[in-house]
Amino acid sequence: MALADKISPAPREVRYAGLLTALPGFALIAIGIVLAVTGTSPDLVAEVSYYAVLGLAVLACATGLLLGKTWARSPSLVVALILVGVGWYATGPSDQSGFGVPIMIAGVAVIVLLFRRDSRAWVLGQRPDETEDEAARRGGVSGRAAERERDEPGDR
Repeated sequence: MALADKISPAPREVRYAGLLTALPGFALIAIGIVLAVTGTSPDLVAEVSYYAVLGLAVLACATGLLLGKTWARSPSLVVALILVGVGWYATGPSDQSGFGVPIMIAGVAVIVLLFRRDSRAWVLGQRPDETEDEAARRGGVSGRAAERERDEPGDR
């Protein structure tokens, strides 16, 4: 079995979604740094820690998408939905469309990229000759891994 078959890289759309998902992660870390330098709150350590942990979690999701890990898709979709909400609020009630519209566009772009046909086929572990329903019945990526283990002699 070829090494490329074992690695199963993510499609280009998923990698682009990973890059877009990294942006709010970097923004959260930047907010934490700015807060650490200029903040005067008595709970400054907690606030900076909150932004750092949240930013690192978002960056972990982005890294997962860039590396082709299927577990990163769902949390990245949650981040994208939150971005759409933040962008909507910034555009509407806050009257900051200069910030809100790009944030909303980034969130919608990640959602669209992660629901394109190639992205769905990747997350399902779909073979070129089968439908999405067949891939789901087979067990998707975990079903494909189980088939590989059955087909290969054990090295254990």
